[in-house]
Amino acid sequence: MARILVIEDHPTNLELMSYLLQAWGHEVDTAIDGLQGLERASAQLPDLVVCDIGLPGMDGYEVARRLKAEPATARVPLVAVTAYAMVGDQEKALRAGFDSHVPKPIEPVALMAALAPFLSAPGSVPSPAPATGAPPAPAKMPVHLCAPRPGLTLLLVDDTAANLDFKLGLLEPAGYAVHTAAGGHEALAILQRQRVDLVVSDVMMDRGSGFDLLAAVRSSPTLHALPFVFLTATARDEASRQRGLALGADDYLLRPIEPEVLLAALRLHLGG
Repeated sequence: MARILVIEDHPTNLELMSYLLQAWGHEVDTAIDGLQGLERASAQLPDLVVCDIGLPGMDGYEVARRLKAEPATARVPLVAVTAYAMVGDQEKALRAGFDSHVPKPIEPVALMAALAPFLSAPGSVPSPAPATGAPPAPAKMPVHLCAPRPGLTLLLVDDTAANLDFKLGLLEPAGYAVHTAAGGHEALAILQRQRVDLVVSDVMMDRGSGFDLLAAVRSSPTLHALPFVFLTATARDEASRQRGLALGADDYLLRPIEPEVLLAALRLHLGG
């Protein structure tokens, strides 16, 4: 078990990251701004610091510089978790002292994979490789992270009836209005006539792939900003994930996935 300090000012992101790390058996401390993070790091000497960049007051770059300048914390690994995605942002983070850079939105499998190299040093217990879409949760996700905001509509796109039934059984009782489509072409027809707040799509489908659907959504003047999440059990390779994110997916999730983690991820992409 590693001791991990998470520095994050967004309450939902902070709780989601804390939940994921605790689900993998790690001890988590938290701070909501840079100054508090420095104080906690100096007092606790964690095995790893995960830090947002866009913190109020002292930003993550300054937190990294100060931690690396102090002998007591200079050797503590630092990972930046940030929504900054401009060319050069990763290099800027590394120059400031971060050891790695993970983009938001938070994708559970990608986050844990990125942290794994820093959790296997001597003296700590390495995290197991995430063979499935999400780690087993020792406790329920906080209810407010899973609860939907009233009046939101989701479009589920999957050509397997059993998968659609599973998602409907989870999302409709959670309070979402849900439309379904068996492929990309049908999904586009629904999007042209219905208001939808977020799309959850499979990747490999017979009636128009998820990649094609996403490309059409992002090229549409009226749909280009629509939140879009991939949820797949088949296209699990890194090349497919990178292709989906490059096309503009907000998240790339793998099944099987804990219901609480899926609900929390959707909540994040719907505005927290």
